[in-house]
Amino acid sequence: MFDNNTFVEGFIFLGLETTPELQKVLFIVLALLYILSVIGNFTVLVIIRTDRRLHTPMYFFLLNLALIEILYTTSITPNTLKNLLEEEKIISFAGCFIQMFLFATLGSSECVLLGVMAYDRYVAICHPLLYTKIMNQHLCVCLALVCWMIGFINSLIHTVFTSILPYCHSRIIKHYFCEIPPLLNISCKDTYVNEILIFLVGGCVIVGSLILTFISYIFVIAAVMRISTVTGKQKAFSTCTSHLIVVTIFFGTVICTYLRPNSHSFSRQDEIISLAYGVVTPLINPIIYSFRNKDFQHALEKVFHFVFQV
Repeated sequence: MFDNNTFVEGFIFLGLETTPELQKVLFIVLALLYILSVIGNFTVLVIIRTDRRLHTPMYFFLLNLALIEILYTTSITPNTLKNLLEEEKIISFAGCFIQMFLFATLGSSECVLLGVMAYDRYVAICHPLLYTKIMNQHLCVCLALVCWMIGFINSLIHTVFTSILPYCHSRIIKHYFCEIPPLLNISCKDTYVNEILIFLVGGCVIVGSLILTFISYIFVIAAVMRISTVTGKQKAFSTCTSHLIVVTIFFGTVICTYLRPNSHSFSRQDEIISLAYGVVTPLINPIIYSFRNKDFQHALEKVFHFVFQV
């Protein structure tokens, strides 16, 4: 094991450190969650691409969400699994900031995309007659590109300003992957500028997307209240509730990590929180948003029927 004075060409992870037996259990659990997440999201990609009935605005955004989730969890989980089996948990400087850039890009893109998806549901439910006209192919592609561009720019800003900080003392990151707060915590320079950037730039992306999401669902719930049938109301409320639960988990954990006072002070609880938005939400998003939809279920059954017939 390294101490704080050991010179290392890179950083050392100390996150998720427990007994060897518990680390093996963590490895099995994380590996299982990762495999299920990739399989689930990849299934969403394949089904949406192959079934023309799912070539609608809603499923176009779900396809983008599935792609983001695969890349998002892959940016951190495989390396974390490797570190759980190795004693020397080292990552190079370049590898660390590449990981940070990818994770922040995809996480920011997901924030904005969840807001766009909520707006899509608002238009579909509150303005059904104008839905195809408003959510046309051109607008959908532009909105998807905006999600990716905002994520890219937000991540680039934070990665550049974090990478130029001096790390002249400890190279030990008390976390299991390269994330902005724990890196700020080990810099030997004042990180006031970085914290301001997190609150201003990152805050606009996270809070702005959250506000768009909740405003959209407020209008959606108001429209649901006007549904005459009890069955229709229950079905709509069930869908809205499940979506809002996922959104609350994702945004809540991200806000706890990045937008609270002294966000650069990282603890064991923060590692657990980061597991929620880094590993768990990529698994439950395809279940909540795609697998529960009747059209998607029919398309999935059609594919299974074709495969087993062959």
